[in-house]
Amino acid sequence: MYLIGAIPTAALFIVLVIAYQFLIQEPLTAVLAKRRALTEGAMEDARKAIAEAESKTAEYAERLRLARADAYKLREQRVKQWTAERDTALDLARKAASDRVRLAKLEFDAEAASARTTIEAASADLAGLAVRAVLPAAAGGSR
Repeated sequence: MYLIGAIPTAALFIVLVIAYQFLIQEPLTAVLAKRRALTEGAMEDARKAIAEAESKTAEYAERLRLARADAYKLREQRVKQWTAERDTALDLARKAASDRVRLAKLEFDAEAASARTTIEAASADLAGLAVRAVLPAAAGGSR
């Protein structure tokens, strides 16, 4: 008797389970699957964006490294050029100073030779004057 009274309850339970399956379980499962797909898609898109950003960051870092290397090379070339120009200017200045010193030495030597000649000529005249001044007085002559 209990078994016969339980048949309507069992039938109602089966109908409720079937209704739950079609009305709640399937739509809920579909919404959750769609949500999971969207979330995973968004996560995949985010991973792709992160990978692309990392790739661009590495590319920019490489470009920056190359630009710095080029700037360093250019700076080194300019320093070498300036050093060469400075060395050339110093060599020219040294040569000009050496030429001036050589010319001044030649002029000095010429002036010294001229002075020697003048002194030698004057010393002969002075010696003659000194002899004339001393000898006539010593010999009793007049001045």
